[in-house]
Amino acid sequence: QVQLVESGGGLVQAGGSLRLSCAASGSIFSINAMGWYRQAPGKQRELVAVITSGGSTNYADSVKGRFTISRDNAKNTVNLQMNSLKAEETAVYYCNVRAWTPVLFNGDYWGQGTQVTVSS
Repeated sequence: QVQLVESGGGLVQAGGSLRLSCAASGSIFSINAMGWYRQAPGKQRELVAVITSGGSTNYADSVKGRFTISRDNAKNTVNLQMNSLKAEETAVYYCNVRAWTPVLFNGDYWGQGTQVTVSS
């Protein structure tokens, strides 16, 4: 199946920056979209940013102008540059991939999550 490896999470002070990365591997014919979601304790998981196979991007309103999502197609990697981080954005950030695989035309795959802690 699909394996997702996330990296880049950690501790940062408010106003600082982090760069998250997620690499997809496994039995993948093509990737339809890659994105990042986050979930804070006691809250629902929410979309942060997504990029499609055609390069279109979509961001949560709260992160527009501060976060940038990008892809490295050669490495099947999605990156999220997060600038001017706020304390309320402390959460577990999850990589999400929708891919055509031998068993699914549009399978939904998730990474294990990486903790981002923004201190005030």
